[in-house]
Amino acid sequence: MTKFLLIFLSLTIISLSTANAAIYKGQRIFVKKCIKCHDSGQSFVAEYKMRKWKKWMKKKGKPLASLHLKNKKAKKSWKYFKSKKYSKKSKHLKQFLVEYAKDSGNVPACN
Repeated sequence: MTKFLLIFLSLTIISLSTANAAIYKGQRIFVKKCIKCHDSGQSFVAEYKMRKWKKWMKKKGKPLASLHLKNKKAKKSWKYFKSKKYSKKSKHLKQFLVEYAKDSGNVPACN
């Protein structure tokens, strides 16, 4: 019984710690990777509503990556959107994009 309880608690803690996304990490990703092409900065995030960001960030951000990979103007970002780093960290980016969407009422900090 004790072993079962310890295993259950360990698995629960591990799953909860990996499932959480952090807005500040998403903001950091946006500043490092997206500002290069999207000159308007974080106001770009507020151009779209939550529903649109959620749609583009489904399946670890594949729809958003697809949009960029189809656009020749986004050639600078192709390497990033093809990388494992993008799919791995997309949950943080999604959290940030949805949090500061047009209809969220939130405004991101300047830092």
